[in-house]
Amino acid sequence: MSLFNSLSLLIPVLAVERPRTGTAGTLYYILAAFLAITVLIGISMMSKVKTSVKGNLIGSISMLLMIILTLWYWDIFSFVELYIGMLVGTGLGIWLSIKVDMIQMPQMVAILNGFGGVASMLAGILTLIAAGDGSTTDIFSLVTAGLAIFVGALTFTGSVIAAFKLHAIITQKPVVFKRHALWTGLTIVASLVTVVFLSIPAVLAVTVAKAILIILCTILSGLFGVIFAIRVGGADMPITISLLNSFSGVAGSIAGLAISDPLLVAVGGIVGASGLLLTQIMCRSMNRKLMDILLGKTSAPQLKGTKTPAMATTGGGVAVPADDFVETSVEVPVEPEVPTGPAYAKWLNDAEKVIIVPGYGMALSQAQPLVKNLANELEEAGKQVEFAIHPVAGRMPGHMNVLLAEVDVPYEKLHEMEEINPQFEETDIAIIIGANDVVNPAANTAEGTPIYGMPVLNVEEAKHLIIMNYDKQPGYAGVDNPLYDEGREDQIALLLGDAKESLQTLQKEYRLGFCPVEVKEEIESEDAVPAHVDWLDAAETVIIAPGYGMALSQAQSVVKQLADELEQKGKQVEFAIHPVAGRMPGHMNVLLAEVDVPYEKLHEMDEINPKFASTDVAIIIGANDVVNPAANTAEGTPIYGMPILNVEEAKHVIIMNYDKQPGYAGVDNPLYEEGRGEKIALMLGDATESLKSLLQDLREYCA
Repeated sequence: MSLFNSLSLLIPVLAVERPRTGTAGTLYYILAAFLAITVLIGISMMSKVKTSVKGNLIGSISMLLMIILTLWYWDIFSFVELYIGMLVGTGLGIWLSIKVDMIQMPQMVAILNGFGGVASMLAGILTLIAAGDGSTTDIFSLVTAGLAIFVGALTFTGSVIAAFKLHAIITQKPVVFKRHALWTGLTIVASLVTVVFLSIPAVLAVTVAKAILIILCTILSGLFGVIFAIRVGGADMPITISLLNSFSGVAGSIAGLAISDPLLVAVGGIVGASGLLLTQIMCRSMNRKLMDILLGKTSAPQLKGTKTPAMATTGGGVAVPADDFVETSVEVPVEPEVPTGPAYAKWLNDAEKVIIVPGYGMALSQAQPLVKNLANELEEAGKQVEFAIHPVAGRMPGHMNVLLAEVDVPYEKLHEMEEINPQFEETDIAIIIGANDVVNPAANTAEGTPIYGMPVLNVEEAKHLIIMNYDKQPGYAGVDNPLYDEGREDQIALLLGDAKESLQTLQKEYRLGFCPVEVKEEIESEDAVPAHVDWLDAAETVIIAPGYGMALSQAQSVVKQLADELEQKGKQVEFAIHPVAGRMPGHMNVLLAEVDVPYEKLHEMDEINPKFASTDVAIIIGANDVVNPAANTAEGTPIYGMPILNVEEAKHVIIMNYDKQPGYAGVDNPLYEEGRGEKIALMLGDATESLKSLLQDLREYCA
């Protein structure tokens, strides 16, 4: 529906021109009606997965024809500035389509909604300017011009806030100001009062008064947009995006009324109605009331106490994490064995405080999900974990903050250099992930070099260091890093290579490094087949339920690979799509369509739910709230009463999530509880890596 913004950006020019009349005008109305119908057809087709691509194409072509028709009707082909603007906009659109990942598409949609709002706001402003003293302009046009400013401004600022929240630029939690309701009421009332005054010809006759009122209306309406959007939580932001999409259509429609353009009125109305219907559908799917969302009302999430990580004990009294290993009947000596494994595994096991230092290598490898997983695992073991952020780490200010925010590392865990540097002295281990110059001690001693005198993170003061870099080459400054020198193995461990692979090695050694030799060899043996591999090998029917974790990891290509290999083994594979899985309606459908998953394999919730009871294995990939059985029982929680995918009814369930934390709703998922290993297998960590691990185990099992 944001296609409408391409047309609405013409509104400011139309606001000060006059259209064709006579036969040309009649032809315009006929063509406008035809194109409005094609837009409706395109939107209708976009509501179905199988025809969505064609529907989008029809909508795009219709909008292009509308732009051409509008240029002709208003006879503005001679406006050179218009073509320059359209060229710039086209170039920007092409660039964004290439650069913006699908996972960032909700943010882009929000910004496009905002652009539509700005266009409508400018149309209202230009209409009032062109009206002069208002004596020759009808009251209806003046009122609608003021309303266009009001709705357009609040749509823009609300959309910007929504995009910032989705992109973790500002907190995704609801922000409630002191006397929030009062400020909400004051801004909306004051905005509407200015709209009323702007419709009075006597007021418009005073140029200064008109200018002040236009500015006040714009500012107050923009403030209202901020105030209403800022109190919406991240989990409810997709609904707000849909509502703002509707607002952008309403703003354009009102602007069309102000300048007497029926095409703008029609298309704006279509977009407004479609956005409102989508908002209602999403509210219903999430069992939420729109007013509760806009007023920031949420049920109190369940509080989680500090839990000691669950451990399974082998026959020899050796504790290993219960979630990571399938219980096996392994005979081990009664006598305790001396722990084996790299020294850094013992350092990490003994540590009480850990500081993680991310750098560009983490960004390059897109390893932030594994970093988050490692931090969670260490915290579950009772260790204090903090993050040290150097102001120039990465390729732009805040680069590390954004990447870590993507995987929901709490903001309070991210510390600037001045705050964290004094803490290294009391830190047991500093883990450096792809950072070089910003931790190079040579900055304090190597006079004449590019980094001399540059403040760095004092990682060398930590008791032990684990450094994950691709190699031992200098960083961008070209200055050798003494942390890589030989003979420091008692304090520093180097894990060279890709950051993702190094993190996986670290986690594996941390988990296994303190098992007796016999237990470790048995766990690493190819004969120790995980139970869930047996389940999949014996299965005849499999249902895959994708979620935001798949999108975050960009794992859809591996999901397709898994589905193909299972089907090659004669298994029936289907996909279960929850209407609010991901960050916007149809998010999962689009991602799976990208990798050519057949449309007929994608089933909506109502269609697929009855099939779970007869399914051998359900595989959940990065979904949480939409499969949480607590929605049926946990009264007073945000998800109570929300329809979910009935994955629990399957014979076996394989769950791939980053960790066992609750989803956006903050409600614990009983599927993660201990003691369900006979039915449920948890594969924690990055979805792509979990899928690759499952694929490898399946291939080796059948080899």
